[in-house]
Amino acid sequence: MRRDKKRASKEGIALLVTVMFVIVITVAIGFGLKQVNTAASEIKKENFMYQSTLLVEDVLNILKNSPDIKSVVDSNSSDNLYIFLSQAAFIPFEVSGLEIILKVSSARSKFHPSSLDGNNSALMRQYLNNYGINSQYVEILADNFGGIKEDNSYNSRIFDEKPYLFRDYIASSAHLKEINDFYAKEYNENSLSKIDFNNLFYFSHDSNVSIDLNYATPEVWELMLGTSRERAEELSIGGGAYSTNDDLGLNDDEIRNLGLFKTSFFEPILFVEIEIAQNGSSSKISFEYDIRAQKGSNFVYEI
Repeated sequence: MRRDKKRASKEGIALLVTVMFVIVITVAIGFGLKQVNTAASEIKKENFMYQSTLLVEDVLNILKNSPDIKSVVDSNSSDNLYIFLSQAAFIPFEVSGLEIILKVSSARSKFHPSSLDGNNSALMRQYLNNYGINSQYVEILADNFGGIKEDNSYNSRIFDEKPYLFRDYIASSAHLKEINDFYAKEYNENSLSKIDFNNLFYFSHDSNVSIDLNYATPEVWELMLGTSRERAEELSIGGGAYSTNDDLGLNDDEIRNLGLFKTSFFEPILFVEIEIAQNGSSSKISFEYDIRAQKGSNFVYEI
């Protein structure tokens, strides 16, 4: 009951500031794009790409100057972060002929596969086994973040099949697809299709990250605790009201399993997605934003 009241209070506050946040974004971005649209007739595609780049710069400036984000930094509060993410989770608007969807979420809701180690790999194997996936998949993943081995002592044949595949870390969903395609071909089965990897894995060169338990997805809870899907969904729904382990209501086995992963209750790193469309052209841009350092990173452009 206490957690429900706490979440309801946060959501009420978030609704009050959402409209103002949208207005600020629309005005700021519209001013920045006004001059660009005047030259769009001659070089449509190039101009669209430039608009997309300019839009990212505008969004970064808005994030840097947002009083709501400043409040999160000053208070060092998971409650204020929850309020901000509630208001900015999905914002559609139109500026200077561009149809824009802005999404902001926690960048620490998923598990970094490079964090697999001798302590938690058993839970990963258990998680995979629940979906009928051969435990060798863990070894294939490990090959892809273990670096180049001069003696060719890999756990699998993946680099025989895909010799140019990157090996320092799993860099993207496209990289993971290459891995999953190899597994499906090697074992002649498609059990991996039962897992939503978009909600399970986080991709970045930096594996020294913590999972924010207030935003952990059901897939991540199921992995970390070795629990049922129903239990994992219950814990995910309760996110936003967690401050200590006591708030989680875990049993002894779940507490022990959770201790095998790097977690926290406050990770002020945002994942920003921008979808842009205009006259048949479209682009999707995503990046992380560290609200303490006021710095964007891990930019991905799909234009």
